[in-house]
Amino acid sequence: MAVKIHIVEDDVAFGKMLGAFLEKKGYEILLSTTGEEAREVLKKQAFHFLITDLKLPDDSGLDLLHFGQQLQPDLKVILMTGYADVSTAVKAIKRGALDYISKPFRPEELLMVIDESDKEISKKPSPKPASPQNKKAVEKSFVTGRSAISKKFNEYLKLVGSTQMNVLIEGESGTGKEVAARAIHEYSNRKDQPFIAVDCGAIPNEIAASEFFGHVKGSFTGAIHDKKGHFEAADGGTLFLDEIGNLSYENQIQLLRVLQERKIKPVGSNTEIEVDVRIIAATNENLSEAVAQGKFREDLYHRLNEFSIEIPPLRHRLDDLYLFVEYFLDEANQSLHKNVLRLSDTVMEAFKKYNWPGNLRELKNVIKRSVLLTQGSEIPAEVIPNEVLNPPQEQNLSDFSKEKHEKQLIINALRETANNKTKAAKLLNITRKTLYNKMAQYGIKL
Repeated sequence: MAVKIHIVEDDVAFGKMLGAFLEKKGYEILLSTTGEEAREVLKKQAFHFLITDLKLPDDSGLDLLHFGQQLQPDLKVILMTGYADVSTAVKAIKRGALDYISKPFRPEELLMVIDESDKEISKKPSPKPASPQNKKAVEKSFVTGRSAISKKFNEYLKLVGSTQMNVLIEGESGTGKEVAARAIHEYSNRKDQPFIAVDCGAIPNEIAASEFFGHVKGSFTGAIHDKKGHFEAADGGTLFLDEIGNLSYENQIQLLRVLQERKIKPVGSNTEIEVDVRIIAATNENLSEAVAQGKFREDLYHRLNEFSIEIPPLRHRLDDLYLFVEYFLDEANQSLHKNVLRLSDTVMEAFKKYNWPGNLRELKNVIKRSVLLTQGSEIPAEVIPNEVLNPPQEQNLSDFSKEKHEKQLIINALRETANNKTKAAKLLNITRKTLYNKMAQYGIKL
């Protein structure tokens, strides 16, 4: 079955070049040079793909997207856009576009986007025109990003997702390690089985064995009934161990034994239970250094690190900033029952210049707070934290100090929670133990 593609491009030479390239790859191509011509074609023929320039002399790519998907809900739309129009292209993604690609680009880049979606099309019957209807919006559980560094990161998630390898996810605090772990789980053949997330730093050492492996009634004071542990709960699926570096040495030994033997023994029981669990671990610490310092077992490290992925910090993928802003803006509107549509130009410029030491978590919190304080439809500069609008001069230097900003984040969290360390740790998404260590490291006194 030939895949049919409708290209809408007012630059005739460029459009013909794209068409010729795709025809050589086996696609059936039809080229239109105006929006009016494209609309007439879409009324009469059905296509698998619509590839259109965002700005046409007589039309808009966004309007063509809406028009085409009303006629054919399964139509996949790819927008071609200049860098300055990326914010508009992001809105198109929200409205159902498959992807956008920034000019100038090589035809091979476009082919990659088409080929990935084409694998799904080849399993379906030929498209048929449909009467106008509303297309249901599909909510995305996370933002994948479209910058080069994000695409490479997402490729790694898909690549390792289809295997049974244990994965170690590394990255700064707030980069979204649990989101990445869930994505790996969804890409795996375990996706219909449980995904259990455990914060290792939040489990007291004395009850860790019970939490991980379960216990039987009467095995210790307070054990008034049998309890299933995290490993048994995740049997057949994925167990995500966050803050793995916070496990005590004793707990590390117990975990290593389970990974080697694939069996657990509940506390107080003499019976071993076989478990089939894939482990995804995460840390914002350097585990290899912890191994060198004797704080983390080397054999366990290698068991967990069959494949490692480092999540890039937000400051390294600012090309995706529009996508993340739109996503968190939608999320905040739904949560707070508001209808804030956009950021002011001043705020967006400040966001692009800021280094986001707290990464996606910081961006999400800033946007939610700003939506709450915004009275109109546009977020003004007045509701944005001063450290974002007027970042320290060090942020513009090449020797940007992560530690300095981490210290400031902790001070801000303590100030916001009236020095309640439990609440501050929760706000920073770290354990109380980690908070105490960081306070001692930076000399922070209440």
